Amino acid sequence: MSNKFPFFKTVLPMMLLSIALTTAVCLSCKIKEPPPGNTGMAVTIMPQAEFAHSIVADNMDVTIMVPPGASPHTYEPTPSQMESLARAKLYAKVGSGVEFELSWMDKLAAINREMLIVDCSQGIELIPMTSGDDHEEEGHEEAEHEHEHGTLDPHIWMSPRNAVIMVRNMLDGLIGVDPAHEQLYRQNAETYIAELEQLDRDIASSLEPVRNRVFMVYHPAFGYLARDYGLIMLPVEEEGKEPTPAGLAHVISQARSNDIKVVFASPQFNPQSAEAIAKEIGGRVVFIDPLAENYSENLRALIEQMVEAME
Repeated sequence: MSNKFPFFKTVLPMMLLSIALTTAVCLSCKIKEPPPGNTGMAVTIMPQAEFAHSIVADNMDVTIMVPPGASPHTYEPTPSQMESLARAKLYAKVGSGVEFELSWMDKLAAINREMLIVDCSQGIELIPMTSGDDHEEEGHEEAEHEHEHGTLDPHIWMSPRNAVIMVRNMLDGLIGVDPAHEQLYRQNAETYIAELEQLDRDIASSLEPVRNRVFMVYHPAFGYLARDYGLIMLPVEEEGKEPTPAGLAHVISQARSNDIKVVFASPQFNPQSAEAIAKEIGGRVVFIDPLAENYSENLRALIEQMVEAME
């Protein structure tokens, strides 16, 4: 019998052992899986990621919907981002009219009906998109048309004073979806808000001695910064449109009359017009990124470049 059926003596015990080991491994895998339910949070743009990480630390994963180098005007989310969003407890939207949110927010919300959506712009007074001195005749008509239709500046995060409000709104949402960590989130948020308030004081101090307070930028992303610190922003582009030849000539005239030697440009946009203006005024193009993740560090570097350009 033993010679006739070696399977029962050798092969079967090995199969049973293999099954037992596989089961143990599978059980081990299951133990390491995250608990059921939604986890993590999502934000729209990179600066919000610093706000979020400063509050939650390592307690939540943060998904950034518009990644580095992408433009919120044109970006479309990937399947992997949609998958992350399906597991998010909270989405902190900018809320001020960012084009990505206008195009995608309803679709993103439909993916995860249990996800809390927080409007980070709540409590912030939105301002009209600046048009410099309205690019004279043709520009005046366009600016009046825009203001009639309520075109507002969505770049609220570019002022630390607004950033404080955005952080507080984000904090309220996080406490709502994760009350067990309320104390941790509050402590972290207050520490970060203190840093933002110090950043505000440092910016005001750096700009205080500057006399020529006019700067030129390709994309008008710095309206709130200009408002809060008494600066004048002259944009090249308006509403995503390149200037006409007449508009370009007027912008060059503006630059000369204001003794501007630097044209600021964002890496998300084609710098061709900025370079043309810089060439005409014997100046240079300086790249600054309003969508950098390292918000405080980036804003300090930006102010340093602006002070140098306006002196």
